[in-house]
Amino acid sequence: MLTKLKIRNFKLFDDVEIELGDRVVLVGPNNSGKTSALQALSLWDAGVKRWVEKRGAGSVPPRRPGVTINRRDLVTVPVPSAKLLWHGLHTQRAAAGGGSVKILIEITVEGITAGTPWHSGFEFYYANEESFYCRSLTMDDGSRMEVPAAASELQLAYLPPMSGLAANEDRLDQGSVNVRLGEGRTAEVLRNLCWQVRQGNGGEARWSALVQRMKDLFGITLHPPQYVSERGQIVMDFSTAAGIRLDLSSSGRGEQQTLLLLAHMAANPRSVLLLDEPDAHLEILRQRQIYQILSQAAAESGSQIIAASHSEVILNEAADRDVVVAFVGSPHRIDDRGSRLLKSLKDIGFEHYYQAEEVGWVLYLEGSTDLAILRAFAERLGHPAAAALERPFVHYVGNQPRKAQEHFYGLREAKPDLAGMAVYDRLEVPLPEDPNLRRHMWRRRELENYLCQRETLLAFAASQGRDQQGDLFSTSWREIMDGSIEEIENALKKLGKPDPWGPDLKVTDEFLEPLFKRFYRELGLPDLMRKTDYHALAPFVPAGALNGEITQVLDAIAGTAAEATPRKD
Repeated sequence: MLTKLKIRNFKLFDDVEIELGDRVVLVGPNNSGKTSALQALSLWDAGVKRWVEKRGAGSVPPRRPGVTINRRDLVTVPVPSAKLLWHGLHTQRAAAGGGSVKILIEITVEGITAGTPWHSGFEFYYANEESFYCRSLTMDDGSRMEVPAAASELQLAYLPPMSGLAANEDRLDQGSVNVRLGEGRTAEVLRNLCWQVRQGNGGEARWSALVQRMKDLFGITLHPPQYVSERGQIVMDFSTAAGIRLDLSSSGRGEQQTLLLLAHMAANPRSVLLLDEPDAHLEILRQRQIYQILSQAAAESGSQIIAASHSEVILNEAADRDVVVAFVGSPHRIDDRGSRLLKSLKDIGFEHYYQAEEVGWVLYLEGSTDLAILRAFAERLGHPAAAALERPFVHYVGNQPRKAQEHFYGLREAKPDLAGMAVYDRLEVPLPEDPNLRRHMWRRRELENYLCQRETLLAFAASQGRDQQGDLFSTSWREIMDGSIEEIENALKKLGKPDPWGPDLKVTDEFLEPLFKRFYRELGLPDLMRKTDYHALAPFVPAGALNGEITQVLDAIAGTAAEATPRKD
């Protein structure tokens, strides 16, 4: 089992250390380095294998030359130029006394085999676009790190997401299968993996277990893969729950993804499995189930799982029992922060925690329509808050201040410098004092009240008429809206309701909803304007109507975002 990974000068990483365990889940935003961490392990493994092939395991003389690795041999790290492996593309730096010094990629792995701990490090230095050199890592005293036999015997297997399934599949040798997997061409190897399961040692038992798992998961019965020697191809089919026999290419993408994972694990027992997005193509309910099954299958086969994932379900499932590493700033564990904090984060959701670390501030709103309206107002005014509202960490609390505070302070236990802003519709009671969370309560009944001006609605109607039927119809649509406004306004007066242009009416339910129903009925069209679409009115609100309270709230949002301290170390 691998227990620690240290990386220097590789791709995104300057100098990082990542803790590992039996089952490890790497989480983080896109382009944060999750796949690069898996590739660093693959590069280290390639270095070990090439070194042992040329020099053997054991102690290493200080001046032993490196061994050459061609970039094409890195099947799990496909790059058009070896230089792309170096952090910032820097392969050398200027020396103090003139000349240059090579910048080394350094990858060190620690592990335990048969109860004995070991560590192995390799350094890689650039030769040309096609190749680079590898040798055992130089230690502080000038000697070179020993290459333990346990490292050379380790089986490392990389598995990217499923990319579809080819209609025909040639039988491939193990090396060809590995190359295609490394290049992400999983569509060309699924039947081959199933063939390997059946043909390997204990193949019948492993195949039966695989068939049973797929039947339990999807209700299908896999039939053994067959080799057609005349065409050099492997064919495979399955039976549905209704007994209909279909080719494997007719299965769903989620079924193919699951079969790929399980077949790969069965064909490579006692391996370190590097899984890149194993939850791809799986619905939410299935994601939790597949993680449990993968964990069980790994335990049965004596394998270790290191998986990169975006799934909130897998993140929260793993946080309870496995190692979770967040790739926000410097990669760091988020599952080892004490029982009280762990419970807090588990109740909140670990995905909220890494969003808090990534963004550094949180925005609390009633619902998603409020975010859309605020974003539209900011764009309408050209306000600096528009940038902050493009990709905020937003949490919807349904106009409940207590709920926002519980969430905010739960996150602050893990990230004490988290900044926050909460915006509420008008409440009957004043907001509680809070020294850390900025709060604002609209003076009007709800945010949608700031969309209600006669000129806004008329301009919207004219624009819709122009878009739907052409310039000639904008006037008629505007007139129909004017008539609809007058009718609904009179109805509200008769019922003794507040003025729709004032601060007290709940306009979403009592004004805008009946208004648009009548408007579209007069046009002979279905109602195209639901509550979730009211943000479409924002671009038509006169800029003068947005000065004052709206600007104050946008200023506060921009200020909160400016105070944020995203993790960068």
